[in-house]
Amino acid sequence: MKLRKLAAGLLTAAALSVTSLSANATTGPFYSCIKKNLTDFPGTIVDAAVATPELSTLVELVTAAGLANALATAQDITVYAPTNAAFAKVDPTVLSAIGGNPAVLSAVLTYHVTPSLEDPRRWSQPKVRPTLQGQQVFIFHSGHYARVNGAKVNCQGVKTTNGIVWLIDSVLLPQF
Repeated sequence: MKLRKLAAGLLTAAALSVTSLSANATTGPFYSCIKKNLTDFPGTIVDAAVATPELSTLVELVTAAGLANALATAQDITVYAPTNAAFAKVDPTVLSAIGGNPAVLSAVLTYHVTPSLEDPRRWSQPKVRPTLQGQQVFIFHSGHYARVNGAKVNCQGVKTTNGIVWLIDSVLLPQF
């Protein structure tokens, strides 16, 4: 029930923001974001994360969960990667509880991965996408940015040999 209410609220907010985006479809910060090409990285998603200092916490957690090989070998996936600053916003007690339980840690991390190549900047309508964790995320535009469950998606995505990485400013938490 909570998930349905969240979905309804996010879709309503997204519909309102789509209306405001239409008015500035060819100008402003959102338009310049849409025009950016993905940055090409010659390795896997895991290689790109390791090479990105802002993702060191995520890399540590992926390694602790034993997911590095799965993320390096999966094909055509999209990772919404929380930055170190995003993890710093999570209450330390909550983060410790997540990190201390391998099943919960795996669920949280796989909730950040969709099993398809996604460019959320290019959608004019809100989308619901399944995650590898099994639940869905909601992707919409608001405040000149693409958002996934409300987390702001960085304007510059990275195309790797096995998928796309988008930095986000918050940690996504599935329903438990």
